[in-house]
Amino acid sequence: MFITENNELHVVVGTGPLGIAVMEQLLLKNKKVRMVNRSGKINTATSVEVVRGDATNESEFRRACSGASVIYNCAKAPYTEWPDKFPPIMDGIIQVAQGENAKIVYADNLYMYGRTHLKVSESLPNLATGRKGLTRAKMAETLMDAHKKGKVRAVIGRAPDFYGPGVLDSTLGERVFGAVLEGKPSEVLGNIDVPHAYIYIKDFAKGLVELGEDDEAYGQIWHIPSAETTTTRDIITRIYRLKNQEPKFRVAPKLFVNLMSLFNADMREIKEMLYLHEEPFIVDTKKYERRFNKNVTSHEDAILETMEWFENRTHTK
Repeated sequence: MFITENNELHVVVGTGPLGIAVMEQLLLKNKKVRMVNRSGKINTATSVEVVRGDATNESEFRRACSGASVIYNCAKAPYTEWPDKFPPIMDGIIQVAQGENAKIVYADNLYMYGRTHLKVSESLPNLATGRKGLTRAKMAETLMDAHKKGKVRAVIGRAPDFYGPGVLDSTLGERVFGAVLEGKPSEVLGNIDVPHAYIYIKDFAKGLVELGEDDEAYGQIWHIPSAETTTTRDIITRIYRLKNQEPKFRVAPKLFVNLMSLFNADMREIKEMLYLHEEPFIVDTKKYERRFNKNVTSHEDAILETMEWFENRTHTK
């Protein structure tokens, strides 16, 4: 296993919750880190260098990534604009990484597989038919093609829905943790009694950093492990019980989602991915576990740390 030297520069593109979590994991390993986003500002206390850089602006982004040894693609785009906004970001990162001779670690999700009815493994083809799944498939294929052609060295780490400090807009985000703190019902979608994988954001970030350090991981796609797969009802029940409350759920009926999608752009995007919450969603991570140690955070510890973050956020508003 190849470990990068401490004097190498690790550039994290994107300062959302995942980008911040990757930064923190790199700092734990005493790596030199630079954060890049379109504003040049960051909403967290850190001494890490933060630089303005838009991946679709080649000259600006090249300056932002100057000297990079590894570039972590943790960029975000508005949920309704993925097909337009995401592919140019990937193209820009590949172009600059090629010029800098930097490796790329791409934080991906699992949308590209489509409706599989199987345990999701890296060997499955990209069968998504929706625009977000097709966008994710296109980005991954573009990156792996660049690797095969020798333009860059790249690795992809994939994970299911994540939750944790800083994560607001997710299934286990503010509509759950915030609701518990207010004593309100959690707002959820689909069938909350089927198995559904969730990963703690720090475990996702740790996995991405491990992939970035391993020379033999490049050129491949890896599913990063999480704590045990359970149901959405079980996870949310644990969150309520942490605050000594009985769980309360407000489950949006499919008919309601379909109706609202006629008028609301965000709901149209949710409708497209609703199948992920209606059927069992189990992720095969054996490939990663054979190569690395499975050292993940239990849901109990992850829920506790996440709740502490939400409580502190509430107190500082």
